[in-house]
Amino acid sequence: MKVITCQVVSLTPLTEFVYKALLKPSMPVDFSAGQYLNFVMSDEDKRPFSIASAPGAELIELQIGASGLDSYPMQVIEHIKANTEVTIEMPFGNAQLREESERPLLLIAGGTGFSYIKSMFEYLALKQSQREVIVYWGLRDSSACYDLDQTATIINTLSNGKFIPVIEAPNTDWQGRSGMVHKAVMEDVKNLADYDIYLAGRFEMVAAVRGDFVEQGALIEQMYADAFAFI
Repeated sequence: MKVITCQVVSLTPLTEFVYKALLKPSMPVDFSAGQYLNFVMSDEDKRPFSIASAPGAELIELQIGASGLDSYPMQVIEHIKANTEVTIEMPFGNAQLREESERPLLLIAGGTGFSYIKSMFEYLALKQSQREVIVYWGLRDSSACYDLDQTATIINTLSNGKFIPVIEAPNTDWQGRSGMVHKAVMEDVKNLADYDIYLAGRFEMVAAVRGDFVEQGALIEQMYADAFAFI
């Protein structure tokens, strides 16, 4: 683990409640796709966020969902706005991409859990991976959508990549999949035991997905999520 000072390059809204922060580290950083960092508010206050950028990228990207003026993540947003430099600690996490595996991949995220899987599919695209990579992204409603076209473009560069956004409560203009994201996976994938499965989202979502997937045949030893340490 390293303590790293970063220059704040930009902070931009992706939706009404999601912000993208780009940070330039003062030294080279080494991490695996799917790991997270601690954003240092003070010596006693360090807050975890998934790293959205792929290993080797010049900038560290965070995608922070924040609502409420004094919410836990909004305090981080305000800290970034108020400072030209911030401090992070990294890397952390045991749910990183298992590069030694040759099994096909299911990358599944709800909301800003997308950061976790974004690091993975961008890295796989850069490595020109030949593995099957199916990315499911569950979103609450149409207003929560961002970067759908950009995501599809990256995943389409993979030889065996597929991107399936799923909106829980879509408006009438939405032409894609709807409902609960993991239910869409269960409809599409008949043999979950064939896959390495990576999950990110709210703890209650990850717990429900784990239970339902195992019941349908997924192997717990081939499922990865940092949330598993807490649920």
